[in-house]
Amino acid sequence: MANKIPRVPVREQDPLVRATNFEEVCHGYNLEEASLEATRCLDCKNPRCVGACPVNIHIPDFIRAIREGDLQKAADVIHQDSSLPSICGRVCPQESQCEGSCVLGIKGEPVAIGKLERFVGDWSLENPSEAPAIEKNGRKVAVVGSGPSGLACASDLAKGGYEVHVFEALHKLGGVLVYGIPEFRLPKSRIVEREIDAVRRLGVKFETDVIVGRTMTVDSLLDEEGYDAVFIGSGAGLPRFMGIPGENLNGVVSANEFLTRANLMRAFDEQYDTPIYVGKKVVVVGGGNVAMDAVRTAKRLGAESVIVYRRSEAELPARVEEVHHAKQEGIEFRMLTNPTEILGDEKGWVTAIRCVEMTLGEPDESGRRSPVVKEGSEFDMACDVVIMALGTSPNPLIASTTEGLETNRRGCLVADEVGTTTRAGVFAGGDAVTGAATVILAMGAGRRAAKAIDEYIRNK
Repeated sequence: MANKIPRVPVREQDPLVRATNFEEVCHGYNLEEASLEATRCLDCKNPRCVGACPVNIHIPDFIRAIREGDLQKAADVIHQDSSLPSICGRVCPQESQCEGSCVLGIKGEPVAIGKLERFVGDWSLENPSEAPAIEKNGRKVAVVGSGPSGLACASDLAKGGYEVHVFEALHKLGGVLVYGIPEFRLPKSRIVEREIDAVRRLGVKFETDVIVGRTMTVDSLLDEEGYDAVFIGSGAGLPRFMGIPGENLNGVVSANEFLTRANLMRAFDEQYDTPIYVGKKVVVVGGGNVAMDAVRTAKRLGAESVIVYRRSEAELPARVEEVHHAKQEGIEFRMLTNPTEILGDEKGWVTAIRCVEMTLGEPDESGRRSPVVKEGSEFDMACDVVIMALGTSPNPLIASTTEGLETNRRGCLVADEVGTTTRAGVFAGGDAVTGAATVILAMGAGRRAAKAIDEYIRNK
């Protein structure tokens, strides 16, 4: 029976080798491996995996097409609902979404849905089909931000006949896909740029180096430039800090800045003159995926790297796969540890981080057990650099320059589940609304907003 076949393992770089380079960790499936893994799918009549996918890909259908050897059909099925399969197959938390709902996972290992999606997406990039002929409807929509939510919204609207113009503040397209996620997890030129090109072939126009709120405003797009609606998918790029003494010392940086230098500005590549300092020992404060990206990047840049997290490993919000890879690469994890102060020398450079040990008390409002300081447990840990990976919030620029656009106490745009904001004709989704979240959740928000924009313009 199909569910008796063991999950097909994925080939990866040796941990000791990959910890010294920025080449992709996971090699992915070849055709033989993908075909074998596809036979494990039970082709459920009521597939729970589809409902657990934020963009509702028809998962059994594309896996069945792989099993039948029709990769073009598999690609067509995925592209009905996702414009970024190669990206999502690499970075989505499948274990808590589609794979987490697979019935095979109840008593064994779920189907490797993410790895199969990546395989089909990569095949599609190597075997591109002609862009469909789309009849234009004469309506224009502006999209602010070229990250996952903006790309998903733009591609769905373009398929519906809209003229879509995407405005990006940075000099490269992709948002968090290019500035936040490291090359060893998500190759930029080989994957990200090519998937964006596929969106461009739908007729979407892109313009970089445009800061909405400065170069132009949402109001001017609607009132002067003739756009029927605006979608804001500007992400959450404003870093948070702890507010402890010593955070202004040289050598203290946000994960956002550190990863932007390494990824977007390619500090890891000797051909690029991008200064980035890691010293001999880096301490990364935090336990999410961004913390894992930062600490593994620092390791590859030559520093001894440590994760400091105030809860236990069971509460780590990062993907299990990323934690596993980090441990394989020699990253040290200091659990139940919380910084209280950053120490420096007379020249203002970091020399150590002062921490206290924690114990876990009662669950907080998120359901996780609250950390409590263990009395008399203070200690110092020598380091050169401290990277704060404590989450981000949206930049307030767009909201502050748009009439009638409300934000909540966290600085996120106020929008309903389909992206409707407090300003008529303005929709929003992704991290700009939720705060920092995942690529696939942002894409789901972009798709829902595209549908709402279509209904809004038709009714208007």
